[in-house]
Amino acid sequence: MSQPTVAARRRALLFPTLRGYRREWLGADLLAGLSAGAVVIPQAMAYATIANLPVQVGLYTCMVPMVVYAMLGGSRAMSVSTTSTIATLTATTLVSVGVAADSDDPIPDLMALTLLVGLILLVARLLKLGSLVENISKATITGVQIGVGATVAAGQLPKLLGETENFSGHGFIRSIVAVVEALPGANLATVLLSAASIVVLVVVKRWAPRVPGPLIVVAAGILLVALSGIEAAGVELIAPVPTGFPPPELPSPAHLGGMLPGALAIAVMALLESAAVARGIRKPGETQIDSNQELLATGAANAIGSLFQTLPSAGGFSQSAVNQGAGARTQLASIVTAVLAVLVALLLAPVLSLLPQATLAALVLVAVIGLIDIGALVRFWRISRNDFWIATITAVVGLTAGLLPAVAVGVVATLVVVLRELNRLRVVTEAVVDGVLPIRLEGPLYTANVLANENAVLSAAAENPGIRAVALELSRLSATSVTVLDTLADLDRELASTGVELRLAAVPAEGAGIARRTSWFAGLEAQARVYPTLDEAVRAPVSPPSS
Repeated sequence: MSQPTVAARRRALLFPTLRGYRREWLGADLLAGLSAGAVVIPQAMAYATIANLPVQVGLYTCMVPMVVYAMLGGSRAMSVSTTSTIATLTATTLVSVGVAADSDDPIPDLMALTLLVGLILLVARLLKLGSLVENISKATITGVQIGVGATVAAGQLPKLLGETENFSGHGFIRSIVAVVEALPGANLATVLLSAASIVVLVVVKRWAPRVPGPLIVVAAGILLVALSGIEAAGVELIAPVPTGFPPPELPSPAHLGGMLPGALAIAVMALLESAAVARGIRKPGETQIDSNQELLATGAANAIGSLFQTLPSAGGFSQSAVNQGAGARTQLASIVTAVLAVLVALLLAPVLSLLPQATLAALVLVAVIGLIDIGALVRFWRISRNDFWIATITAVVGLTAGLLPAVAVGVVATLVVVLRELNRLRVVTEAVVDGVLPIRLEGPLYTANVLANENAVLSAAAENPGIRAVALELSRLSATSVTVLDTLADLDRELASTGVELRLAAVPAEGAGIARRTSWFAGLEAQARVYPTLDEAVRAPVSPPSS
């Protein structure tokens, strides 16, 4: 009897977007998968260069993570590979532990980082922390993205001038210095190719958004090298791309401790970006996005993908928008994209080796410029100065101290705002009725604010001399702790010492169940001082004071 139930649960867990699949959806999913692939494959290859990694790493990231997310993820149209934010944080993390400088083969360290990100997300899923991570505000994300956009854009400028090294992982200031150093030796042919690629990408994005601009630019760059010999004019090409799948390697444990802060930042941004994209493209009537399910799917995509030399992965907005715009109905479209990436790796590696570095740099530059959202800062200033300063400080820290400190500062600033809001007293005192003072606690009670609430109730009682009882509504006490209950017991004693009786009202069943484990609350119920509603607590007769 139990076996069918277990099997049913497994079926419900795997490929949730394919349940109830209709044959008429197949054509739309195939077209969407091919359309998204035309954008995401060249884009992911370009993002690999942000971290000074071979372009095939970006290509591999379009395979396994997409299939794993399709098996477990809840968004019908989200396309999962890497993003500019995550690629930049990956570059920063690898540089911070010395991988870029000390290692001839960064792939084992990349695998360890991606595996660490996946494990962090899976642990967060076990602890059901999806909703907790969502407390990180849009202002924090905007600040990080502005820092990422400016840092990556500055890091690509030397490549657009003919410099071969990428500086994004070294921060915004070092990238600007590299631009100044590269100017005297700028290669004219590279500059012209870069400018033409940027113009094509901007024009296509602005006036023909359904056309895969990245694919056009990549194909044009390859054809230019193959037919014109522009390489002889000093245009640098990417490193040769190996044919086939990644060779087996094991993750390196050498820098795990040093990479942990970066892995935490990447995990946070992976969930936030995935959740934002999934909710942003969700259509009315589709299943609501479950943050804990997204933790599982994104965590598994990273953990399993790490064994295949992938970058940390998350939902990307641009390819997901293309996927949805082309009519994707389910995650079958992502599986089609992954198959296309496999075919590219098997058949087109020699062709990809003709790709100019400047073409990929132009693709990255145009993609990340959109992250510098000054309009969002203006909106924050107009609506919420707190959000404005969180976003601004996060962006400034990202541009000066680095992106990992920026994520930390943004998260801490958001938590401070959340805690300040939770700690704000919401004690509402009503008019005294027959010697009973009604008080509503309209905010949650927890360890950090219960003493302040107790003092507020005692002050309200002191401001109403002659009262014989305080009726305290605790409708928000669904969950409680020993600290909270002990403080309420202390409030009872303090009021009793002044001849005032404490009555509790509207205590939720969950909170009352925990509170009954204390002798104080059990005694309160025995004395009939716990009431279903505040009105009943106020109307009940007051016992005469004991002599």
